[in-house]
Amino acid sequence: MHRLTPVLHVLGLVILIFSFSMLAPLLTALFAHDAAQFAFDESFVVTLIAGFALWLGGRRWRRELKVRDGFLLVLLVWTGLPAFATLPFMVYAPGMSFTDAYFETLSAMTTTGATVMSGLDTLPPSLNLWRHLLQWLGGMGIIVLAVAILPLLGVGGRQLLKAELPGPIKDSKLTPRIADTAKLLWAMYAALTLLCVLALKLAGMNWFDAVCHAFAALSLGGFSTHDASVGYFNSPLIEAVLIVFMLLAALNFVTHFLAFRQRSLAAYRHDPEFRGVLGLVTASCLGISLYVWQAGVYPEYLTALRHVSFNLVSLATDCGFASTDFNSWPMFAPMWMLFLSCVTASSGSTGGGLKMIRAVLMFRQGVRELEHQLHPAARLPVKIGGHAVPNQIVFAIQAFVMMYSATIVAMTLVLLASGLDFISAFSAVIACINNAGPGLNEVGPGTNYASLDDFQTWTLAFTMLLGRLELFTVFVLFTRAFWRG
Repeated sequence: MHRLTPVLHVLGLVILIFSFSMLAPLLTALFAHDAAQFAFDESFVVTLIAGFALWLGGRRWRRELKVRDGFLLVLLVWTGLPAFATLPFMVYAPGMSFTDAYFETLSAMTTTGATVMSGLDTLPPSLNLWRHLLQWLGGMGIIVLAVAILPLLGVGGRQLLKAELPGPIKDSKLTPRIADTAKLLWAMYAALTLLCVLALKLAGMNWFDAVCHAFAALSLGGFSTHDASVGYFNSPLIEAVLIVFMLLAALNFVTHFLAFRQRSLAAYRHDPEFRGVLGLVTASCLGISLYVWQAGVYPEYLTALRHVSFNLVSLATDCGFASTDFNSWPMFAPMWMLFLSCVTASSGSTGGGLKMIRAVLMFRQGVRELEHQLHPAARLPVKIGGHAVPNQIVFAIQAFVMMYSATIVAMTLVLLASGLDFISAFSAVIACINNAGPGLNEVGPGTNYASLDDFQTWTLAFTMLLGRLELFTVFVLFTRAFWRG
């Protein structure tokens, strides 16, 4: 038990910090005089006391976290914070089940954007803000924020950050100190969010909608303040602004920072994922628009291009906004969009899925194996950006892709066994493991996940968590070696 106490001590600190995030919707409730003020009053006090109790209880055993501690803490944070985040919903709406409330908050914090809620247009502004704030905090990772703050309290965070950061290459540093790196990433994240708020306001949104949708766009969360999502605004300009910022959020934030520091776009040219993301998205938008137009869905190509571009970029970047019900398009189009959600986001972005860097490396590994068939004795390294990638990384990515594929198959079979139809089950698993949001059929953009039973809801909640923490961070806790050490 003493081995776990330092982890619980740090968890208490994270919960303590997290409790203060409830002050933003509380102030909103006070300002707007909405009916959810009492819900945030009580939730803030409960969360604050729980965090303080955990922190105080483990204070005498605090120490530097080890690798094993980092993995355990990450899982506890990403499962524990959503539980506390459910409190405002359950206090405000006692009829809402814990399953639905937990699914909603976990979906928010993992930036999945799958929702079980309807009537968003009439939801108190404070609760709508809370949903979007959870996405924004989860976007870069509440862990990264904690790592920036906890050193001030005497808690080291390198292992924590390494366990949480998405992508195959986690040891690249912007600064010698991990806390400074976390602060720089969050500064860039906050700056882009502010720019998005201003752009959306100028495009025609009110301040509240602009803030909420900026939170959702930069976190690639996809929640909206309206049941019709972005389709509510019916504005090509708003859609264009969101496309730009969704693409920015799908790129590596380290690249954004380097471009800002160097005052040059050269950083994007040297980013091995940039051309892949931009090229794949552009070609897909043009091609799917032509396909949908020729299928007679829209009378004009430009109209098709508008709707396809927004919804394809949204799903491909794992955001999840919708401007129309793409579930009604010919099946090839939404299936291709779901496929893109697997590979389009970059490592170091707020998106999920395999990440573009893994897709590029696996493609080049495939080409290398083909060349080996012709030249068995040749040494043919896999290169990224002119540098050879160690075989250890290539093998690790192969293992990840295998585990990723096996998880999709297993979760789909579980949902099929529960009675869900194949298209709904498969698309829901793809959408949740990639943290993309809407699926097809029963969980399509024209509906939500409310029709699922509790077992299906918890299955997809677990799938979201696996996707956000990239499988191994969770699966390592189920090995004997982890608990034996």
